[in-house]
Amino acid sequence: MNENRTGSGLHAPPADAVDLRIDVHTGLQTYVVGSRQERPNLPSTTCPFCPGGLESPEPYVMRWFVNRWPPMPEARCEVVLYAAEHDATFWSLGARRARKVVDLWAERSAALGARPDIAYVLVFENRGASVGATIPHPHGQIYAFDAAPDVPRRELERGDAFGDPGDRLVATAPGWRAWVPYAPIFPYALLLVPDTPAPDLPSLDDAGRDGLALLLVDVLERLDRVFDAPAPYMLWIHQRPFDGGDWPLARLHVEIVSPWRAAGVTRYIAAGELGSGFYFNPVRPEAAARALRDALP
Repeated sequence: MNENRTGSGLHAPPADAVDLRIDVHTGLQTYVVGSRQERPNLPSTTCPFCPGGLESPEPYVMRWFVNRWPPMPEARCEVVLYAAEHDATFWSLGARRARKVVDLWAERSAALGARPDIAYVLVFENRGASVGATIPHPHGQIYAFDAAPDVPRRELERGDAFGDPGDRLVATAPGWRAWVPYAPIFPYALLLVPDTPAPDLPSLDDAGRDGLALLLVDVLERLDRVFDAPAPYMLWIHQRPFDGGDWPLARLHVEIVSPWRAAGVTRYIAAGELGSGFYFNPVRPEAAARALRDALP
C-alpha cells in the first residue's frame, strides 16, 4: 500500500457554472455556483472517501484529488484525505502521520502556487455537520485563488500583530506555540504560530514541520477533551501569497475555531453581530485557555 498522492483526474464543472460577483453595496465578493446545489448528500451505505469508494477506488494511506463539485473553476479546489480509516480524527493520526499531512499541504501549496493563474493558496478543514462538513471521513480542502483574499490580505498589511499570549497560552511544541486570541469571535479559538517566522508551508524546514504536526495533534485532542465529545471546528492556514511579491511581513500561522460554547451547545452569530460588525463572545478567552490547558495532563 502506498500513499497514492496523485490526483484522481476528476473534472470540474464548466467554467460558466461559476460566476464571481461583487456586491455594489458592500463590496463583498461572492462566487455564485449553481452547480453545487446539485451536490449529493453522503450516501447512507457507503463513504466515497473510504478505500473502494467513489473518490478512492484503490487502497491508500493518504491522498488528494480535484474536488468533483468545486466552488471555483479550473481545478483550483482540492480535497485532502488524511487517512483511509473512516473514524479517524486528525489528532488520532499521531505526530508521525500528521507530519505526512503537513508535507502534503506544503507540496500542494507549492504546486498550486507555481501556476501562473494562482496568487493565494488556502489550506483548511471543516469538521462536523454543524460547520457544514457533509462527510465525516477525516479530510480537509485546499482552495487556490487568483488574488489574495481580503482576510489574509488585511493580516499581511498589519504585519506581525500576534501579541503576547500571556495567560492565554495553551500548549507548545518545538518551535511553535498555541494560544487563545485576545478577542476571538468564537467561544473556543486557537492561534498556532512558529517561534521563528516562516512565510509559508513550503518554506518550513523539517523541524518546523515536525513541530507543527505535533502541536496540531496536541491542540485538536484538547478541543475534543474539553467537551468530552468530537467538537466541530474550522481550521485554516494563512501563508504568503504565491503571486511573486516579496511580502516581507508574511508569517505562516494556523487558526482553529469551534462554534460550541458548551458540549453540543452552539454559539450562533446572528443579526445584531452581522449587522453591526461587533461580536459578543460568551466565553472569556482566559477561561477557554485554562480549560484547554487542563484538558490534557
